[in-house]
Amino acid sequence: MRKKDNTDYYINRHSCFLLQYHIVFVTKYRHPVLTGKVKDVVYERIHYVADQRGFHILEINGESDHVHILMEADTTTSPAELANVLKTQTARKARKLYGETILKKYYWKPYFWSDSYFISSVSENSLHTIKQYIRNQGKR
Repeated sequence: MRKKDNTDYYINRHSCFLLQYHIVFVTKYRHPVLTGKVKDVVYERIHYVADQRGFHILEINGESDHVHILMEADTTTSPAELANVLKTQTARKARKLYGETILKKYYWKPYFWSDSYFISSVSENSLHTIKQYIRNQGKR
């Protein structure tokens, strides 16, 4: 994906687009596992997957039991596939590194994320508001 010089839209051979999503993943049973090393690994993995797939992370933050992601994606990846890839990759990495230590306290099976997720498209009018909302996560 590459942006046009004078607009905020991406272009490829056959389309001009701007797909921005607000995504929320919640940990299984809302256990507070997104802290310290686990949080760092999950956030790093989200950035890694985004880089590999050509997505752009605009904002990421959360609390100990959920993460908010504001991102731009391309036209070849459906929102459901986007959520699936991010949840699968982050859960695998976290379980691989901390499944027998930190996560074992909360999960007796190979769980990490809840089966459900939230995803919404973001308009230009709401972009700033959502960015601020995500930045303020965990500041209570």
